[in-house]
Amino acid sequence: MFRGSAKYIANHRNTLGVYHIPGGLLDLPDHTVFRDLMQDIAITWLLGMQIVLVVGCRHQIRKRLGDINRGQGLCVTDRETLQIVKEEAGSVRFEVERQLARCLRVQGAAPLGGGGHAAGLNGYYDGNVVSGNFYSSQPFGILDGIDYQYSGFLRKVEVEKIRQLHNNRDICLLTSLGVSPSGEVFNVNSECLAAGVGGALGASKVIYFTENDMELRHMIHEMKIQSLRLSDATALLRYHGVKCHKQGYVTIEDESAAVNGSRDVLDMLIRIGWGTRALELGVKRAHIISPRAGAVLQELFTRDGNGVLVSGDIYEGIRRAIVQEVAEIYDLIQPLVESGKLIYRPKATLEHDIDTYYVYTRDSHIVACGQLKLFEDGFAEIGCLVVSKDYRHNGRGDAMLGYLERLALMNGCRSIFVLSTQTMEWFLERGFDAATVDQLPKSRQATYNHLRASKIYIKKIETPRDLDASELWWNR
Repeated sequence: MFRGSAKYIANHRNTLGVYHIPGGLLDLPDHTVFRDLMQDIAITWLLGMQIVLVVGCRHQIRKRLGDINRGQGLCVTDRETLQIVKEEAGSVRFEVERQLARCLRVQGAAPLGGGGHAAGLNGYYDGNVVSGNFYSSQPFGILDGIDYQYSGFLRKVEVEKIRQLHNNRDICLLTSLGVSPSGEVFNVNSECLAAGVGGALGASKVIYFTENDMELRHMIHEMKIQSLRLSDATALLRYHGVKCHKQGYVTIEDESAAVNGSRDVLDMLIRIGWGTRALELGVKRAHIISPRAGAVLQELFTRDGNGVLVSGDIYEGIRRAIVQEVAEIYDLIQPLVESGKLIYRPKATLEHDIDTYYVYTRDSHIVACGQLKLFEDGFAEIGCLVVSKDYRHNGRGDAMLGYLERLALMNGCRSIFVLSTQTMEWFLERGFDAATVDQLPKSRQATYNHLRASKIYIKKIETPRDLDASELWWNR
């Protein structure tokens, strides 16, 4: 178990994660769900992650007031409502502090990362849960003639103060109550707050917990969807008419059509919406995870994962080549042909096979290229993988390889092979294993050049999550 998780533990160490905890999790019939979730979050802290918790209390407020008056998807917070928000925000904050403080008391653990607290005489290494004015807010004001009074949104995050907490190995806890520079208190959307804080801190990930078990499935073949690109998530939200605004409110063109009779569907869409907002603000990845015991650990530290991952469009700029680009591709690969790393490809051959070539463009110039050829029995070959010398230290090669691997998987190929004479280590470092000619598909064995004697490497890919795991290493 630990052998399979080791690379994930190493990759997440010293990264910053923002967890959003909806208030409904504190009020589930099974109280062990919330308790176990706090235990799992404490384990991610113990494994070296820096943590910010954002806890909401919408569920508790609705229990006391029902639906608050709304206009344009916003809640109007009057003085009486604000008092209730203060009471409920304080209550959920105390409950999170109580449960998490218990979980953080780790027997016999040594200080992590140097500095910070020292281990006590009794062998304890305690982390603190610290809450306070770590962000400021501002009011919505009056929109379309409606005074939203004490409803507000994020103004500024006290980045250095939070980093000081993390240097001490403490956990930062935020609620939906934000204070303005003038001392006024405003009710802030907690999901939007999590995205904004994650962006300001340059977080590796923002994690949104659902209040119930839910998952995405493809409408046609009903396969479970565990990862979405930012463009795909945006298209999904647009299709359902859901939009999350930077001021912290959500608008839905046709709520009955969007939810299809299910509040859970709408909740999932809204969380995806705030996840995309976090990515637009600079967060690397957003996760939507069930609250059940072990789900967050499975999502972060295993290959199979558990929830839904939304990640940036790291393959933006990669597309199929066109015949007008043959000359530019030829010029890009020619230096490697002359050095013996690639076989010679005449322009006529490139033109004939242009539909199998893909290019990575920047400012209308080709900076990388690669070829993907499909074979029988679920095999695909990646070849002619070249990056311009001016872009070889910016992850372009990894992005090009990852794109072609995903494309092969989309075409039903689970065995990807490459032939190389001089760049063997590069492929070994990226999960390929040495193979022999008889492991190639029959049609490729027939065309293998025994005089050139290229080394053969094969990579097995079962699901997109295998590729998501690879991206953790080069897209941090």
